[in-house]
Amino acid sequence: MLASGYFFVMLLLTGVAASSERVCSYQEVLDHLNLTARSALYSMTRPVKDYKKPTVVSLEVVLYAILDVSEIDQTFVPYVWIFTSWQNDHISWDPEQFCGIKSICLPTELFWKPDLTIEEMIEKDKAPPSPHLTILSDGRVHVQNDEVLVSTCKLHIYQFPFDRQSCNLTFKSVVHSLQELQLLHLLSSAEATQWSREVMRTQNEWIFIGMTVVNKTGSGFGFEQDMIVYTINMKRRPVLYIINFLFPVLFFLGLDLASFFISDRGGEKLSFKVTVLLAVTVMQLILNEILPCSSNKIPLIAVYCFGIFALMLLSLLETIFAMYLMEKDNGGEEATAGEDRSGTENKNRNCACICKGPTDENPPEIPKDAQMMESRSLKRLSDETKDLMEALTRLLDSKKEKEDKPGYWTRLTLKINRIFFIIYVAAVSLFLAVMCFIWQRNHQE
Repeated sequence: MLASGYFFVMLLLTGVAASSERVCSYQEVLDHLNLTARSALYSMTRPVKDYKKPTVVSLEVVLYAILDVSEIDQTFVPYVWIFTSWQNDHISWDPEQFCGIKSICLPTELFWKPDLTIEEMIEKDKAPPSPHLTILSDGRVHVQNDEVLVSTCKLHIYQFPFDRQSCNLTFKSVVHSLQELQLLHLLSSAEATQWSREVMRTQNEWIFIGMTVVNKTGSGFGFEQDMIVYTINMKRRPVLYIINFLFPVLFFLGLDLASFFISDRGGEKLSFKVTVLLAVTVMQLILNEILPCSSNKIPLIAVYCFGIFALMLLSLLETIFAMYLMEKDNGGEEATAGEDRSGTENKNRNCACICKGPTDENPPEIPKDAQMMESRSLKRLSDETKDLMEALTRLLDSKKEKEDKPGYWTRLTLKINRIFFIIYVAAVSLFLAVMCFIWQRNHQE
């Protein structure tokens, strides 16, 4: 009997507890807020009960990816997350009256949103905005959007490819003044930087350094406006440009230095130097496609290429001058050899005349006196032939000596080549040292 009474009491308590449980829905919250009748009011006017009270909009930006940085177009394309929130004075409810419902998601077109824009944006974001926003029970409204921003950025390429860039994203209202809308950021620069590093997915050829956030007031269209400026700092990865551009140009300069060991006789040295110079010209054309033409300062890499081109051009001119001097020496030797050849031909002609005699088939008997004269003539002919052989021997010996011993202009050319090579090596070393110093100094700054 006691057990049955206890069971009846427990069953009664369970029924009472079950009947006290209430099933709630978001529609009840909407009915409480009366959004159907007042949606037009919520979406058209700034959500304050006193128009003199400014709407404070909290704005946070997180950098998700660096998609592109164009030096030619001077544009910066980041992918960012933008978080905004503000207070709506017309919306609130008690969560305890609606089964603990503290937030609700609704379409964005039902409510007023701040008309924020980015000053640097030059192309509208093609991604659709978030279709929903979140409303908290205390009237706080939260909106999150992911955007690909195509913005202008003044790129300083003086130190390319060891440059650092800073690009701004300036958020402000389109029509609201400082008295109507104020912007606020809750995260500090260090916190925004840390958050961006944690969610960063791609940086392209750039390394993300940090992000700074500042508030400032700007004036435009006759009234002051509140602004938040996010500055994204980054530096370029220079390894690819060093391997594909700086080192090849330096290797061409090394080939030009090695060409001094090629003989100046013939045209091999000249053609080699011209080929190397044309290769550097091709590298300059490639550089011209990378760098913008509107830069205020001449980039250091352009000075580097132009300096090497000028040094190689001086080397080519010196080679042309050296070949000209050596041709003068070769021209004198050819004239002397021509005179020696003409003298030898005259002697051979005289000998041929002496050797000529009567050609009768049955010569008459020669008297003794005539025989004596003929023997003297033959002796004289043998002596002249001997003298001719000695002259030819001396001519060959002198020619061999001339070939072994360079002429005056050739000796002068060799001296000029040695002096120019020393000066050229010193100029190249000084130029490269100055370029490295300037690059390093600007990189540290």
